[in-house]
Amino acid sequence: MRASLLLVGLLLVALALSACGESKAEKAQKQVCDARTSISKQVDELKGVTVTTATVSGVRENVSTIRNDLKKITSAQGDLSDDRRAQVKAATDEFVSSVTSVAQGLRSDLSLSEARSRLTQAAQDLRAAYADSLARIDCS
Repeated sequence: MRASLLLVGLLLVALALSACGESKAEKAQKQVCDARTSISKQVDELKGVTVTTATVSGVRENVSTIRNDLKKITSAQGDLSDDRRAQVKAATDEFVSSVTSVAQGLRSDLSLSEARSRLTQAAQDLRAAYADSLARIDCS
C-alpha cells in the first residue's frame, strides 16, 4: 500500500512539473516566429499596393507593424539559445539593412510614373529581403 501511495505521489509530482509550461527559450522562439509571420503578412500587403491603391495611412500602418515586430524579435533574442540567437540576429540585421536600402530609393520628389516604378520595385525588393533573411529562421 505504501509503495502504491509513493508511486502515485511521484506521478503527481512528475505531472505537475511537466505542466509548468514553456521555457523562456520556447516562449522567445514563439515570439520570434509570431513576429516573423506578421512581418511576412505586412510585406505581402505592401507587395500588393499600387500607386492607385496606396494610402499613406495604410503604408504607415504596415511599416509601423513591421517596426514593432522587429522590436519583438530583438527583445526575444536574449532568451534564445546561443545558436538560435546568432541566427535570428543575423537574419534581423540583414532584413533591416535591406529595408533601409529600399526606403532610401523612395523619395518624395518622384514623378508619378517614377513613383509607380519605384514602388513596384520596392515591394519586390522587400519580399526578396524577407525571403533572404527572416524567412530562413526555422519555426518548425
